[in-house]
Amino acid sequence: MNVDNCPRCGRLYVKNLMNLCQPCIKELEHEYEICVDYLRKNRGTNIQELSDATDISIKEITRFIREGRISIANAPNMMYPCEVCGTLIREGHMCDSCRSRLTKDLANAAKDSADSKAPKKAPDGAYRAVDKFRN
Repeated sequence: MNVDNCPRCGRLYVKNLMNLCQPCIKELEHEYEICVDYLRKNRGTNIQELSDATDISIKEITRFIREGRISIANAPNMMYPCEVCGTLIREGHMCDSCRSRLTKDLANAAKDSADSKAPKKAPDGAYRAVDKFRN
């Protein structure tokens, strides 16, 4: 039997798809319902106001949004923080500046890797002992 400790409360539970015990799953569903009800009544709210009014953490609200359970299409002020810098965004995991910086860093790393793999030529007329053994 696959059992584990619940990451939220520490109780022992039989593993499932959500990786939470049943009481925590019920609590999470209750928090979701509270968020949805508040958003239906207050369409112009932002994530901080939602968190303050419902006493549900911004992290959990962000998780609901990323899972697609809470739609922000009809909530013009609803944004969540970038995972890297914390800037408020409406889609994805990173803001545009963090995404472009990551892309640039990856391109530079790939270039550096390609440069280090390229064979280095010995200066003209130089003789290397390693070359003698290769032939």
